[in-house]
Amino acid sequence: MLKMAIITGFLSQTKDRFHEYNKPLELEEKLKLMSTIEGYSGVELVYPYEVSEVASTRKLLDIYGLGVAAVNVNVKAEPEFRNGGLTSNEKAVRQKAVQFIKDAKDFAAELGADKVTCCPLGDGYEFSFQYDYATAWKHLVETFGEADDHRQEMPLFVEYKPSETRGRCFVDTAAKALCLLNDIDGKNMGVTLDFGHSMYGGENPAEAVAMLAESPYPYYVHINDNDGKWDWDYFCGTKHMLDYIEFLYYLKKYGYDGYFTSDTSPTRWDIKGTFEANSRLTLKIWQLLDDIDIGELEKLIGAGNYLETWKFIEENIFSLR
Repeated sequence: MLKMAIITGFLSQTKDRFHEYNKPLELEEKLKLMSTIEGYSGVELVYPYEVSEVASTRKLLDIYGLGVAAVNVNVKAEPEFRNGGLTSNEKAVRQKAVQFIKDAKDFAAELGADKVTCCPLGDGYEFSFQYDYATAWKHLVETFGEADDHRQEMPLFVEYKPSETRGRCFVDTAAKALCLLNDIDGKNMGVTLDFGHSMYGGENPAEAVAMLAESPYPYYVHINDNDGKWDWDYFCGTKHMLDYIEFLYYLKKYGYDGYFTSDTSPTRWDIKGTFEANSRLTLKIWQLLDDIDIGELEKLIGAGNYLETWKFIEENIFSLR
């Protein structure tokens, strides 16, 4: 059975530039709601704005029978981080961002989590001649490296994203995330691969899986969908069904056994129904990949005649016979 989780911030009120969706809930109310959503056993908790006290968090997780997929440390919301936290030109600001990650690792270790994930969304730029790129990269290596050195038994994963809150993030692709980890020599670091970030960033998420799986670093998965133009956080398969199937195919091929965490925003749709759509579709595709002749599919891919591969897809994946 797949392990599935939800980023708990999406179980409550969300906002865009013009509207608010759903009602605000406290952490216990979110976890209570989660206990009614079919297919899920874990949560990704946002530190320090959603959780910061271990004992009360652990008690609630135990009450509702939930595991921890990851602790997500937010290094973008503080006023000082507006122009970048980990890459700020001010050393004091960089140190504050690093301390947030160190504190998150302490919290995660005490809680019993197995990873911290960080998406450095405030670290990037908008315009030409706005930043010295080499200096910014050195700051990323320095700050993430210092955070990695703290509690090395608690892995630190870097989540990449093309943009938001910056017009372009410094860590915007799987390849750059791997370059960063190589430069840090972060032996206990990993990469968080978000299907939607990869898709709207012009990557092929399945290829990103293969790249990460063949690297020395572990990876962790967020699931959602979008239109390829922006990170809308739609539920899975609504825009890129075949890409999502190939994504799951490569996760299965490489033996991924971590959480599939829904980074999906319900907005206009029922929260429970939205997340159940994610789990239902993902489980059905995973089962389909067990049922079809994977050996034959691999043989067709290796032979290089895509018309024959497409015929297999028609008949065995789309069931068009």
